[in-house]
Amino acid sequence: MKNKYSISTMLVLAMAIIFSFDSHAQESVSFTLEESIKYALENNVEMKNAILDNAAAKATIGERRSEGLPQINLNVGANYNMIIPITPLPARFLNPEAPEDEFIAVRFSPAYTANLTATVSQMIFNGSYFVGLRAARTLRELTEFDRVKTEIDVIENVKKAYYSVLVNEERETLIGANLARIDTLLRETNILFEEGFAEKIDVSRIRVQFNNLKTELERARTATAVSTQLLKLQMGLPVNYDLFLEDEITVLEDNLELDILLQEQGQRRVELDQVEQTLRLATLDLKNNQSQYLPRLDANYTYQRNTFSGTLGGIASNNWFPGSILGVTLQIPIFDGLLKSYRIQQNRIQMKQLENQREFTQDNIDIEKFQARANLQNSLNTLEVQKENRELAMEVFNIAKIKFQEGVGSNLEVVDADAALKEAENNYFGALFDALIAKVDLEKALGILK
Repeated sequence: MKNKYSISTMLVLAMAIIFSFDSHAQESVSFTLEESIKYALENNVEMKNAILDNAAAKATIGERRSEGLPQINLNVGANYNMIIPITPLPARFLNPEAPEDEFIAVRFSPAYTANLTATVSQMIFNGSYFVGLRAARTLRELTEFDRVKTEIDVIENVKKAYYSVLVNEERETLIGANLARIDTLLRETNILFEEGFAEKIDVSRIRVQFNNLKTELERARTATAVSTQLLKLQMGLPVNYDLFLEDEITVLEDNLELDILLQEQGQRRVELDQVEQTLRLATLDLKNNQSQYLPRLDANYTYQRNTFSGTLGGIASNNWFPGSILGVTLQIPIFDGLLKSYRIQQNRIQMKQLENQREFTQDNIDIEKFQARANLQNSLNTLEVQKENRELAMEVFNIAKIKFQEGVGSNLEVVDADAALKEAENNYFGALFDALIAKVDLEKALGILK
């Protein structure tokens, strides 16, 4: 019986451990570049906040509109006068024969009072109301431009992070292939050394190169892992997910597309819309401050019912006495210490600054286009050179290896050729990454990044 319980307990623990591992197992997902961008636009934190800002701006319009609607309030109150104040009353009011300087103490207030008051107010004219309503709509449009700008930034960051992962993965693959070549050469050289056709120093040189490649491969794997985590962050993907990329680095193979991109004139940038909309807000703020000089007219109505009693129970049984008031209020500003005047001066200065900012933004965009186009052209030229150098370095390595294997070349030539090949591959991938980033920068500068 004791063994039976022990076995049952062990089975339960084993099942719990299995389910625990299953519940904590990492999920694997794979994305193309287009799918990564789509996912980021729905899950990136900055994108979520931009959408929330947009929703808040919509609520601001409703808040401003509500100020022009009737305002209704209901107040209910009850009071107990713990110590009723005494009022002196001339005694002659009650007794005409009383001396002139004689007074009697009288309490006029009841011990208990209750009231019910309803008030309704309606704005009839307020110059700043309609200006504020327009400003709220303008703010809503500005937040939409901000959302578009955030969307462009998210696309840019995801593209660059995605390309970084692709380049690191490709670098890792080629370093692995290079390591396999050196491993094969090391084994062959060992055989030649054991048979007396090679020296110990030949084996040592290749082993040093082999060890260096192993270290470089580990660095490449770390770079791939880090760039993958950065891509997850830009996408808004949980870090415990295993992410696999479906695309390959073929984005620069279409020379026709790149030629069209280099000739593209671009579209209107959202940064200009942001500045224009901010300028409209400043203009409306100026009008709002100017409208403060106009009078304000409000209508109001009050209805109330009151009761009183000398006892608490009498509050419920006594009659309630009604009363109502209907009126209008006209508020005319006379002098505020020049407060509005100084605010208007600040508005005009801000508008001038925004006009300067608009011109600077346009000039900056023109410079960005020129610089991005030049950077892409230079990066493509560099990439073409590094691609040719890589092919030549591979050819030199193969020739040096064949010569060494046939006994007409030295082991040192093979090691030098492999080092040159490794350097050529590093230069090629650096140029490839620079060209990819330059392409994204030009698309953003032209306003066509998507």
